Amino acid sequence: MRIGYVGLGVMGGALARRLLVSGPVTVFDLNARAVADLVEAGATAAPDLAAMGAACDVVFLCLPRSENVRAALFDHGLADALRPGATVIDQTSGDPTETRAMAETLSARGIHMIDAPVSGGAKEAEAGTIAIMIGGAADRIAAVQPIFDRISPNSYLCGAIGAGQVMKLINNTISTCNRFAMLEGVALGMRNGLDLGVMSDVLNAGGARSKATEAMLPALADGVPDSFFYLNLMLKDVNLATQLATQSGVPLQFGQLARGMMQAASNRLGPQANLFDIGDHVAPEAGTAFPARK
Repeated sequence: MRIGYVGLGVMGGALARRLLVSGPVTVFDLNARAVADLVEAGATAAPDLAAMGAACDVVFLCLPRSENVRAALFDHGLADALRPGATVIDQTSGDPTETRAMAETLSARGIHMIDAPVSGGAKEAEAGTIAIMIGGAADRIAAVQPIFDRISPNSYLCGAIGAGQVMKLINNTISTCNRFAMLEGVALGMRNGLDLGVMSDVLNAGGARSKATEAMLPALADGVPDSFFYLNLMLKDVNLATQLATQSGVPLQFGQLARGMMQAASNRLGPQANLFDIGDHVAPEAGTAFPARK
């Protein structure tokens, strides 16, 4: 199967690079530098999305929002160029309701759609250890499973179309709650004379251990971000999760609180802030400061 990848940002670029390890990939992105980097690694550049659709049997997309996926598919020629029987795999952390609607439109044209967002960072993507959360028809997933296996052995069938994105929203909401709980806790400790490094050791040896304590907390102590991910994109995911909770009749009380805290951090830190920067929002509210960035 001829594979294309649309969206070569931090995560999409890493996933496309991982696919390149085991076979050819055609790529497209509006960022010429990102395309050039993948071409240098062995990829083939598509001049536009229509050319991508005409050249590929399976097209991955990893874009900031579902509205970007819709535009790529229906406004810029990708869906029109795909042949019946082709498969679109959306790795965007998107809106499951919107994804289901796009899948229905594509199905009427004989094109299959699968959602397959991922959990983990770009390093895990390139290393082939990232988790893939998959939603779609079981037979179509089975048909492309060898491609998922090229990315990572850690793939999970979550249910019908949109289920992977529901799982991703749950994952990111829990992750956000953990980050804020950890930051508030260690800020309290600092105000009471505890050393950040000692707190990191103790929390990671006990029942409060989480990805936030394992990755973000040591990075705070070292003054080096643990990863790069736009704060506003995580806010988008938590907004989608709380919206889905309202539609589903689920209170999601911790999630709603985390959403408000993330919105306040975004308002304070600005649209270019990294998710790691939420520490610069929590610490001042506690009357303290985390170590300066190196």
